[in-house]
Amino acid sequence: MKLNGAVIPDEIVERVVRARGREHCYADLDPAHTALVVIDLQNAFMEDPVGHAVVPGARDIVPAVNRLAAAVRQADGGVFWVKMTHDDACLGDWSAAFEMLTPERRAKRIGALTEGTRGHELWSALDVRPEDEIVLKYRYSGFLPGTSDLAGRLRAGGFDTLLITGTVTNVCCESSARDASMLNFRTIMVSDGNAALTRAEHEASLTAFYNIFGDVMDTDMLIAALERGRAAKAA
Repeated sequence: MKLNGAVIPDEIVERVVRARGREHCYADLDPAHTALVVIDLQNAFMEDPVGHAVVPGARDIVPAVNRLAAAVRQADGGVFWVKMTHDDACLGDWSAAFEMLTPERRAKRIGALTEGTRGHELWSALDVRPEDEIVLKYRYSGFLPGTSDLAGRLRAGGFDTLLITGTVTNVCCESSARDASMLNFRTIMVSDGNAALTRAEHEASLTAFYNIFGDVMDTDMLIAALERGRAAKAA
């Protein structure tokens, strides 16, 4: 299956169709119950001088993310910008993650993800609007209980369908998408709205998610689905 931004192997698509009856189980969107979730498009992952784990391809997906944000707002959905965040509690509560890093990498990570730093800020080219919501998370997944209030805020807004975008595809984005699906959200990863360090990692992550956890669609497909949903409600 060829999508803008990724190719999913035919054998996986055939397996999914046998299990679900069609290629895209979430192609019929209810726009008012759909939220765009943008993961970690911060300077820490996008700006070379301050970043601790820069993904160059993350800069390339910004136009697609902005298009989706505009389409979701127009359809009366919600837009949530999620920011990876470090605080002192992480050093104790998540010490295993920091033990794996060299002292230099650990210090750079802390400096880039602490609130109030340039690294923690969202990338300036993102079209963030006053009506959007900003959410902090303290682990890779934005849905891990006790480390983010994202799930509660989505449910409070009446959102049950999520479009996952951001970086890194195979780390925070996939972790968030998997957990969202297991918390009973209808979850779609956006093929051209996620970025990884390599195409191989990006496609492997999307393939694994599509195989079991949810759907994978590209920006054009999702905008068309939002428009169909709006038209159906207006009819």
